[in-house]
Amino acid sequence: MNQLAIDPTTQRATQSRGLDYTDTVAHRIAAGLKRHGVNCLFGQSLPSMVHLAGRNHGIRQIAYRQENTGGYMADAYARLSGQVGVVTAQNGPAAALLVAPLLEALKVSIPLIALVQDVNRDQTDRNAFQEIDHEAMFRPCAKWVRRVTEASRIDDYLDMAFTAATSGRPGPAVLLLPADLLLEPAPAATARSASLGRYPLDRALPDSDSLDAAAALLAQAENPVVIAGGGVHLSGAAAELARLQESASLPVATTVMGKGGVDEGHALSIGVASYFTGPNGGARYLKPLVTDADVVLLVGNRTNQNGTDSWKLYPKNARFIHIDVEPMEVGRNYEAMRLIGDARLTLAALSDRLERGDLSKRRSRRAAVEAAIRKGHDRHRDEVAALVESSASPMRPERIMSEIDKRLTPESIVVADASYSSIWVANYMHSRRAGMRFITPRGLAGLGWGLPMSLGARVAKPDAPIFCVVGDGGFAHAWAELETAVRMKLRVVLVVLNNGILGYQKHAENVKFGAFTDACDFVPVDHAAIARAVGARGVRVEKAAELGPALDAALSADTMTLIDVVTDENAFPPVSWYEVT
Repeated sequence: MNQLAIDPTTQRATQSRGLDYTDTVAHRIAAGLKRHGVNCLFGQSLPSMVHLAGRNHGIRQIAYRQENTGGYMADAYARLSGQVGVVTAQNGPAAALLVAPLLEALKVSIPLIALVQDVNRDQTDRNAFQEIDHEAMFRPCAKWVRRVTEASRIDDYLDMAFTAATSGRPGPAVLLLPADLLLEPAPAATARSASLGRYPLDRALPDSDSLDAAAALLAQAENPVVIAGGGVHLSGAAAELARLQESASLPVATTVMGKGGVDEGHALSIGVASYFTGPNGGARYLKPLVTDADVVLLVGNRTNQNGTDSWKLYPKNARFIHIDVEPMEVGRNYEAMRLIGDARLTLAALSDRLERGDLSKRRSRRAAVEAAIRKGHDRHRDEVAALVESSASPMRPERIMSEIDKRLTPESIVVADASYSSIWVANYMHSRRAGMRFITPRGLAGLGWGLPMSLGARVAKPDAPIFCVVGDGGFAHAWAELETAVRMKLRVVLVVLNNGILGYQKHAENVKFGAFTDACDFVPVDHAAIARAVGARGVRVEKAAELGPALDAALSADTMTLIDVVTDENAFPPVSWYEVT
């Protein structure tokens, strides 16, 4: 094993106490992480020895400013890399800040591992400094939680953590590491050699009879539709979904998290089917393709409240076919033909059967379906033309999205914060290929997650163009990570929609109550000045003509760029609830 570089003063001090910090349990943990394909750790400091030992194995430390945002960095890294995201934290209040990102990952099946330093084993239940019951705290927000107490079991527990995170329905796992355990001499090497850090770990297929029945139902349906969720990306199933769309002539819509699962320029692509069917919504005029469907194929789709417009969007009398790796998701809200298995394998098997069968009905109806989709998209473009071309100041969000969309390539990654930002992105930006990634926190949809997720995306994809869209309300939760971006050399084009209000809250309160609370209006903030204060590029845009050149300059810059765009506070996104209310 390579010797860890330790400060000479520290080395002399530890040697005087008979300690050797060059081959400890922490080093064995680092070796185990490397065995599982881990190349970076998102961590601030503790457990320090794990980070120091990681250097021996080329494991990079991405040093966040706060555990909450560090968890979201690891989340986005996992979504884009196909590997487990690993975040570290100290016990107590630092560990508590991981609850929200772990819950987001649990909701939307993102494989994370949290390595949390705990108090010394002989200090348990003695009111040690920052001692809390971590196991009780983490159980509701993780698939698996364990505390290691024996050095001889460290490889066993690492393998269990990675297996929990990557197998079945992926999700977060938590490994609690007592501080004194980390400094024990490394145990004897085990024979374990498996690498378990990629997902899905085990791909499974539904039974043949169920696949045959599903293929027959789709082939003979009058008005079938596919609605793909985030599971398509988790499974790496975009190519198989594109094959099904083309060969079986099936129209495909996506959820917000499924966006990019198909090329939205394809003649059979509907766009995002969700609660965005209000005025100016991207799929507003294509809603009948969903509501009038007689067969609905759901792929990796949680049928959650937002995705189904509070369970009103999907047809009541349709037959449902549901592909999902998690048995409990199938039939949760819509009784369905059960295809329990990996989305990539299942879609491929379904396409095989459809292509061997009689697809004459699908082919005969394709031209009419394509014409309906084209008409719906054309109608939407006509409806919003004045908005996407508007030169008004403050700027309309539709124009801002249009300017970014013009600069997207098939390799671009777009990250949005929750609330209005993700709605504008979902409706006014478009995937150029099947598998293009749009990262939105839609599990719990908490504010402030956009910027840290974009930084995790940059670590996973060091060469891709990355755009991040955040509102000023959400961005205030994560300002400090601008310094992280500069220090860790994580270059992103960050666009702040600066409308001076907490938009969703203010608009919703006005609609519901005819008044709004004191939290909704902000004092003017120069976000570009904040960026410049930490060494990033900061540009303020007040006129529409300035935005395009600012984006081009940001794309060619060699450091983080924040573009603070003064935005119209009275711009309502196409949320169906506003129209109904």
